[in-house]
Amino acid sequence: MNRLLFAGEAIVDLLMRVCALPERGGDMLAESSSIEVGGGFNIMAAAVRQGLPVLYAGGHGTGPWGDKVRAALAAEDISLLRPADPDADTGFDVALVETDGERTFVTQLGAESLREPGAWDLVQARPGDAVYVSGYGLVPPASGPILGAWAAGLPPESVLFVDPGPLIADIPAAVLDPVLGRCDWWSCNQREAALLTGTGDPEQAARSLLRRTGRAGVIVRSGPQGCLLALREGPGAGLSLSHIPAPAVTAVDTTGAGDAHSGVFLAALAAGQPPAEAARHANAAAALTVTRSGAAVSPTSDELNQFLATWP
Repeated sequence: MNRLLFAGEAIVDLLMRVCALPERGGDMLAESSSIEVGGGFNIMAAAVRQGLPVLYAGGHGTGPWGDKVRAALAAEDISLLRPADPDADTGFDVALVETDGERTFVTQLGAESLREPGAWDLVQARPGDAVYVSGYGLVPPASGPILGAWAAGLPPESVLFVDPGPLIADIPAAVLDPVLGRCDWWSCNQREAALLTGTGDPEQAARSLLRRTGRAGVIVRSGPQGCLLALREGPGAGLSLSHIPAPAVTAVDTTGAGDAHSGVFLAALAAGQPPAEAARHANAAAALTVTRSGAAVSPTSDELNQFLATWP
């Protein structure tokens, strides 16, 4: 794997830490707040910190949010493919983070959501490149079909990694199914797997997803329990299903845990790790991430290696 082409959305997180979600129509004072670059930036930062070169192929706008995103990308040595959109700013979300680390988002998309036909043709995936696509990009009716058609038509020599995200139920089947059929890696959490397959059993969901992908490996992330890894063993040889455990930690903030998992998994594959070991690295990175407050707090390569050395 040569590099990661990120066909997702880097936006700004307005983080509000609260003791619990307010009741409908209510109000409360946040315990603390911060403004950070998040969304797809978390995955890119996680990957590049493990040594995988990253190119941000998504859109970015002209305005304070766009400036903040570009500064964060530059600080991580992440390259830009496109110029800034002169007519729109980058989008943002409001993230309510509860005491136990759980988070709830409301998102407003902006210039990172590309609506023009052929907008993704600028991205030329070379053999050995990994391409990341997020479900957030597949949802909007104006831009989702454009991204989905481009992703489904990627050349077979590139590796397509898809994370459907929490809006999985809002992705039209006509957009989702071709992408699911083309992808090489499908990574989702238990809730998303249940919404997509109709079963709350992670093993059954992983098997169902594997049958639907045609060519992909499937990861079902289970938070503190680690993840399930479903793989094809070869033509006509059935599938293998493995539970990859995660180290036990005390969660402070779960924001960005799934993003860290995805970025580190791809970087580990690029470094030549087999899928099970890549998933072990990803679990450890996600565990370290939830012990830290904020969004893009995935570990560096040295931090992850030190942590792995202490975990049997």
